[in-house]
Amino acid sequence: MPRTRALLCLASVLAVLFPVAPTAAQDYPSQPIKIIVPTAPGGVADIAGRTLAQSLTEIGKTAVVENRTGGGGAIAADFVAKSAPDGYTMYVGFHGTQAILPHLQKLPYDAEKDFAPVTIAVKSANVLVIHPDIPSASLKELVAFAKSNPGKLTFASQGNGSTGHIAGEQLKEIAGIDISHVPYRGAAPAVQDLVAGHVSMVFDILTLALPQIRAGKVRPLAITSAQRDPLLPDVPTAAEAGFPQLEGGPWFGFFVPANTPRPIVDWLNAEARRAFSMPASRERFAQQGLTTVLTSPEETAAFVAAESKRWGSIIKRTNIQAH
Repeated sequence: MPRTRALLCLASVLAVLFPVAPTAAQDYPSQPIKIIVPTAPGGVADIAGRTLAQSLTEIGKTAVVENRTGGGGAIAADFVAKSAPDGYTMYVGFHGTQAILPHLQKLPYDAEKDFAPVTIAVKSANVLVIHPDIPSASLKELVAFAKSNPGKLTFASQGNGSTGHIAGEQLKEIAGIDISHVPYRGAAPAVQDLVAGHVSMVFDILTLALPQIRAGKVRPLAITSAQRDPLLPDVPTAAEAGFPQLEGGPWFGFFVPANTPRPIVDWLNAEARRAFSMPASRERFAQQGLTTVLTSPEETAAFVAAESKRWGSIIKRTNIQAH
């Protein structure tokens, strides 16, 4: 009896000092979940965050979307990195904050160590669009024209270090052409100047380029995805156009602070999968040129690491600077 009593006392002490994570997860969530979005309302990151929030609301949970803009997403990322690892603060992380900015500037957070990945939700591709006055019907013709007219063509981007900037610099490198970079503060002004004929081309996010393409205001030459997109079935991939290195584009996923208990991460992963697997959600994103991905936490970590390595290599080789 004394030995049994001692073991029971020890078990009680251990239970207090080291609570079992699954028990904590069974009670989760017992308070509102805050989903931090690093961009203004209306963008892809915002739509992704609100898709999950709405889905959680539908099962009786409370989720609140909070937009924290600035620093190219770094302000929001840093806020989440320094939040309690209890599952009540999530973050819509994306290519910029997790895979590009770390190679361009000193950040107040560690993109690799300060977050626990939940899932990649959606991704898109960049599409190379040119002004209709450029006499090129294909990417190879564009490269040939640029070589015959060095320094004449310009490519706009959404800003220094954006996927459009990096893709443009990569095209310059692999094609050996002389085209000048013109950075803008966002995609909208870049496309406006392209439509007006002030710049020659833009690597734009497919979602944002579709209205101008359909209106005939810009001409698409290639898409930077592994397969053609159903929304632009006649536009070849960059690989089909002879430039397989030009692959990749924006992506958006969910992250929580590092050291968040794994049962909570798994619960969030399952809920994100449910939210983005709904036929209505898939159709809504597909109509915007976005592909639903839905990865496991391990697959997410591997994907982000590969993206960071790939973008970092291009940034270093082409000497891209954040101005």
